[in-house]
Amino acid sequence: MSVVPVEVVPGGARAVSGTKPGPAELGPPARLWPSLVAVYRAQLSRARVARIPLLFVATFQSVGITVMMRGVVDNGGEARSVVAGASVLVVAFVALNLLSQYFGQLRASGGLDHYATLPVPPAAVVLGAAAAYASFTVPGTLVTAVFGCVLFGLPLSNLWILLAVIPLAGAALSGLGAACGLLAPRPELATLLGQLGMSAALLLGVLPADRMPGIVRLARDLLPSTYGVEAYARTFGAHPDWAAVLVDLGVCAGVGVVSLAVAARAYRRAAVR
Repeated sequence: MSVVPVEVVPGGARAVSGTKPGPAELGPPARLWPSLVAVYRAQLSRARVARIPLLFVATFQSVGITVMMRGVVDNGGEARSVVAGASVLVVAFVALNLLSQYFGQLRASGGLDHYATLPVPPAAVVLGAAAAYASFTVPGTLVTAVFGCVLFGLPLSNLWILLAVIPLAGAALSGLGAACGLLAPRPELATLLGQLGMSAALLLGVLPADRMPGIVRLARDLLPSTYGVEAYARTFGAHPDWAAVLVDLGVCAGVGVVSLAVAARAYRRAAVR
């Protein structure tokens, strides 16, 4: 048996020892859309247990407000504000109140550490949770709108505009609710901020603007849900001003982009602490 020197063997020990292993390659970063869909499905299945109580409370509250206001306002322009405001209030109840509580408790309990370990962008976590909670507002908003229109004798022909009002107003309010929950130092304060925001949406969105003093009208113009209310209320007329409706929806969309960006940044800061 002949012996072959190790120097002439391809891939021998000396050849192996002379090469230095390079750094391991990282996997590709997670894309926003697949991550958002994954978070949305997870949040949707998690919140499904509380769906019936959530729908009942939000819808019952808004329907009760329309019944209460039936004896206060007439069937003219004030009735349009009441029906539109009560319909959007369902969205505000979930987006401002419940979402701020959720993120506040998630931050206090350390639940953000779980999401921080997942390879998903911060915007996907905020958008996925907001979209999941907002999905439960669709039936309640439609029920409130139909009930209010029948109660006040308003037309149902332009009810389809809610398909645009719900996601755009929901995005603007969800961003604010998530930001309140993530920026509040304590979960109790996050709950308080969410309830204050919902109360503002109730008082400034449902009550007719003509009966408000000037300083209150200014506060009403600063509330994002007001533009969703105005967009829906404009469609009750015989000849709606669709240009004004698009402007109101555009304001909701713009505020939604800014508020969700602020919430994503707040999530990033809270997750790394």
